[in-house]
Amino acid sequence: MRITICSVILAFLFSLLITIVTYITSSATSLDAKILYALVDVLVFWFTFVWSLSLLIALFRSIKYIFNRCIGGYELKLLTCSSHDVIDVVGYGDLVKVWRKWFMLLIWLVASMMIVSLVVTYMLSDFTSIFDWFNIFWLYGFIIISGYFSFILMIAKCKRVELIKC
Repeated sequence: MRITICSVILAFLFSLLITIVTYITSSATSLDAKILYALVDVLVFWFTFVWSLSLLIALFRSIKYIFNRCIGGYELKLLTCSSHDVIDVVGYGDLVKVWRKWFMLLIWLVASMMIVSLVVTYMLSDFTSIFDWFNIFWLYGFIIISGYFSFILMIAKCKRVELIKC
């Protein structure tokens, strides 16, 4: 839920900033109905692109908050590279290598979900093109679902992450 709220707010703010800059640099005439509709169209256009980038930012920021928090009786601990001691205060610099591995795992899970959904869509629907149904919202859903399963696989794949009972 945190990733969703953070990424949507960041995307809205960035696309609003782009829309305002676009309006100001294009001779900022008086706001009438046509110009407002055009500005809303620009905002919606940029929102889908910026949401992709803000989702990456939100994913990176959110992984910091899952370490050293007891969730459902378990917590993830981040270990140091050399001595395998637990890092008590996890910073963004500590997360770069772990985030890259988690992000690649997330990419593979999303790709496999897309292939499965592509096969199911091709076999069970009458779309003329294979990707008629695909947009940023479906991709976001795939990322959220894959993110859930990636934490299960990340413990086995990444040697710097350990799951313990709390």
